Amino acid sequence: MEKPLTVLRVSLYHPTLGPSAFANVPPRLQHDTSPLLLGRGKDAHLQLQLPRLSRRHLSLEPYLEKGSALLAFCLKALSRKGCVWVNGLTLRYLEQVPLSTVNRVSFSGIQMLVRVEEGTSLEAFVCYFHVSPSPLIYRPEAEETDEWEGISQEQPPPGSG
Repeated sequence: MEKPLTVLRVSLYHPTLGPSAFANVPPRLQHDTSPLLLGRGKDAHLQLQLPRLSRRHLSLEPYLEKGSALLAFCLKALSRKGCVWVNGLTLRYLEQVPLSTVNRVSFSGIQMLVRVEEGTSLEAFVCYFHVSPSPLIYRPEAEETDEWEGISQEQPPPGSG
């Protein structure tokens, strides 16, 4: 009996190029447990022809956590020039982070939402791609704010209820 594959549901959005940026993206891509490469190079499993994208920009890498029988994934930045933003963290060349169930990723103008659905197969995983007509990330980077500006300077003394 075949074991169910882990599923990555990947939504893609580009603010200026729209769906045309993803014309070569298949709706479904099954992959073994080697790293899945994304970039504009010929060796990339997911090829996107965007000017600011490196030939090998990032990879989605399956792995096993100690004591687990399910695939987990990390995202690794492979671009020497650009960076990749993942769930609030900025990754530079060769830095990686583990992915959670829902992940917000931004790079080279692309917004990507990755949802991980667990399966029991250790031989392969499958990606389902969806091109979104609207933004996926509304605040891709943390903004500095002075959270104390709006608080009144006169506070009652503690315990004076």
